[in-house]
This record gives sequence, structure tokens and C-alpha cells, in this order.
Amino acid sequence: MGIDAFRAAVEHEWQALKDGPSTLTEQEFIRARSFFDAPDYQILDGNVANAELDVQCTRDGIFGNWVKRNTQQHRIPGYRIVTISLKATGFAPGDVTAEQLELLAGLSDTYAFGEIRSTHQQNLVLGDVQTSRLYELWRHLQVAGLATPNIGYLTDIICCPGGDYCSLANAKSLPIAEAIQTRFDDLDYMYDLGPLEINISGCMNACGHHHIGHIGILGVDKKGQEFYQVCLGGSQSKDASIGNILGPSFKQEDMPDVIDNILSTYVTLREEDESFLDTYRRIGIDPFKERVYAQAD
Repeated sequence: MGIDAFRAAVEHEWQALKDGPSTLTEQEFIRARSFFDAPDYQILDGNVANAELDVQCTRDGIFGNWVKRNTQQHRIPGYRIVTISLKATGFAPGDVTAEQLELLAGLSDTYAFGEIRSTHQQNLVLGDVQTSRLYELWRHLQVAGLATPNIGYLTDIICCPGGDYCSLANAKSLPIAEAIQTRFDDLDYMYDLGPLEINISGCMNACGHHHIGHIGILGVDKKGQEFYQVCLGGSQSKDASIGNILGPSFKQEDMPDVIDNILSTYVTLREEDESFLDTYRRIGIDPFKERVYAQAD
């Protein structure tokens, strides 16, 4: 079954199920919500908190950049959602030391009602931080090496453990992630590229969900040697899509150049303020394929 036929089948099944007996009612949501107590939020003036935060961000540009990249608005005035990046260059994506974890447990008690969440993106979230306390929280994270301002960008890579730790893997994943992070460890370039998701899996079990990355990388075995297949155009957002295979696979040492050629093609052909995914969907896979394999030859 082709991807278009699959989408049509899913849509047909959804239309048959939509608004049926299994639909959750508003009453059921209310009933389920009754089992959970909301944190003891303080009543704060959100406008004042945001104004004070703007002053702090202007005074300290590094802090301001972290706020812009790693925090989000909260539904409660005077609070923000903080995403802690576990994607510092030189460390395995999603990895955290025992000492860092102890620190984060204490920070969650001090700043976020004792709650910390782990995400599919292999990062951590403090969901309820007072805006006025962001700066002191950031300073603690800085000291611990946990303040990398890259959430949603190139080096915020999702990566499975691969052949280094998993007996099912066909190839190593972590060295590929490290090579990409090292090659593109320039914040200005990363921000210029805009939002970009790279997902890496060490085998077809797809624990890194490579097939829904804007750029997906799959480790494959070719006669006992590790190679890497690349796909483009995947998405896990509301307009979800499965990536398309670029072509023949690559050796490990070639992967940073392959990614460089893909990104260079995007930068050359994008329109103003156009994201990588939007550019790919507009021009298709052929320009990327031509550039990558021309350079490989």
C-alpha cells in the first residue's frame, strides 16, 4: 500500500469512528480532572512579570536568548514552562549524570512544585516556574551545563542508544549525533536555519523515530558493515508525514558532509522565512538528492 492510499484508509476509518460511542465527553474530562489537584499557584500580575523579564533579558543577552529558545508562555499569569536541554555538544543526546539528576531534583522542589517531566524529545521540563525566578534558575542550570539554548533546533537531536548499548541495533547512533553536533556547533548558524528536527535510529525498530524527523537517519547493516540511510520530509506535527528515502546509504565518516550538503541545499533554495520542512515540501526531494550524490561522487 502506498503512502497516499494509507492516508486515505486512515482518514476513512477516522470518519467512521469520529463522534461515535468511544468519543470522550466534556463530562468525562471533568470527572478525570477531579482526580488531580492543581499546584498552589500564586496570584501574580502577568504583565508586570513579563515587563520585568524583558528588562532582565535586555540586561543579560545570554539569559535572554535562553528564555527565547527554552521557555514558553504558561496559562497561569506570572509563570513559564522551562525546557531543560539534554543536548549539549559532546554528550549523548538525552544523557544526564547522577550529579545533574540530583541537582535537577532539588531545582524542581525549589522552582516547580517538585515536579519534573521527561519528554519524547529526550529533554526535561519544569512546567510551573515563576517568571520572576527564571534568572536564578538559569544560573543554576548554567553552572551544571544544562542551559544549552537549542530546543527545537539542529543540535536538539533525538537519538536511540544504537549499537553502543542495544543488541538489536544494526549500527551505532551516538557517534553520528556527536559528529553532527560538533560540525554544526554554531548558534548563529543554527538559529538561521530555523526549527529543524533530526532523528536517528540504529535499526528498523525505529526507537529514534527517524521516519518522522525533518531529517531522519537509519542505521543499516550491509554485509557486516555499518551504513546510514537518510530520509527527508518527515514530521510529527499536526500535518504529520513520513520521510522519503534520499537514496543509497552512506558510510559513518560521510554523514557530517551529507548533512552539510542537505542544509546547504535548503539555505540556497529557501524563500524568505521559510522553514526546512516547508522548503522540502515545496521543491521536493530531487534538489537535495542531486546535491548530495553529486558531492559524494
